[in-house]
Amino acid sequence: MTTMGYLRSVREWAYPTRTSSAFLEKGVLTPEEYVQAGDELCFRCPTWSWESGDVSKQKSYLPPDKQYLITRNVPCKTRVEDLEHELAVLLNKNGGGDEEDAEWLMSTILQQGGPADQPENVEDDFDILDETGEVVDNPPAATTPAVEPDTKPSASAMDTDGGDDDGYADMADFEDDNVLMDDDNVAAAPTAASSSASGGDDNQNDNTLQVRTYDLSITYDKYYQTPRVWMVGASAQGQPLSAVEMMQDVMTDYANKTVTIEYHPHVAGPHASIHPCQHGKVMKRIVQNLIKNNNNSTGQPEEDSDPPTVELYLFIFLKFVNSIIPTINYDFTMDVMASTQK
Repeated sequence: MTTMGYLRSVREWAYPTRTSSAFLEKGVLTPEEYVQAGDELCFRCPTWSWESGDVSKQKSYLPPDKQYLITRNVPCKTRVEDLEHELAVLLNKNGGGDEEDAEWLMSTILQQGGPADQPENVEDDFDILDETGEVVDNPPAATTPAVEPDTKPSASAMDTDGGDDDGYADMADFEDDNVLMDDDNVAAAPTAASSSASGGDDNQNDNTLQVRTYDLSITYDKYYQTPRVWMVGASAQGQPLSAVEMMQDVMTDYANKTVTIEYHPHVAGPHASIHPCQHGKVMKRIVQNLIKNNNNSTGQPEEDSDPPTVELYLFIFLKFVNSIIPTINYDFTMDVMASTQK
């Protein structure tokens, strides 16, 4: 672990645990809500399960037998490069004017403003908690270790600390009104040629489609108060994927920026991880869109509508994550349409 990684682990350890719910207001969770959402995910999608992890690494604010969620041997048949090529062909065929049909393929983060429109500190919208877990009305200015602003990790670099948090501000504008409505489109995704199915792996059996597989896990980040996704991959021959190979399965807009190589808090070895600094903002925006769409479909005033429940959090969250790693076919399906009632 690098010095920066150590300092961040100390920061999370020392940070108070959230005790008040802010799911609808800020898109964040308490540890209890994280467990509640995880139980619902395991119930609806049996491929996910709880893990206790190493006893010495367990977090005291989570139940010993529910430290993190995991799904194993998730297939990844194609590389993101193939999907991005299909998108380019589709946009070219439609004259570049019908991006809506291809939006499920790559949810691009649109930079609608210059640097002046970006927050000076991506943590400004997070609640600062006192030692009892209550929100502080006038929090002191947060300080973070200085990092070279222009330094960007290379594709082959093993970035064990994730870089400066400010580098992830490109997720702030993410907005998808139909985040839970795209499953049919995903199922209709074009399949890449078999020569690219293994992403450069060794010779394949003619009668068997050999693919990469991933173990995906979800931990709770106490500092950002949101879930955090980790993934580690293996080739069709069972060999661990390198950092460069794992980045081949991440959308180009996010590789080595929002997604970096870091060390898992429970599992040994480096993992690719989606940094959680903007998860709260993204989830808040998506929940607002769901409420708005539900009101439009039912004609109810906003104050009379039923908002999404916290049990739906991880289903919505994993749908959003799918726009970052679209070729890793993990299970997050649930029959949630315009109505957000279970």
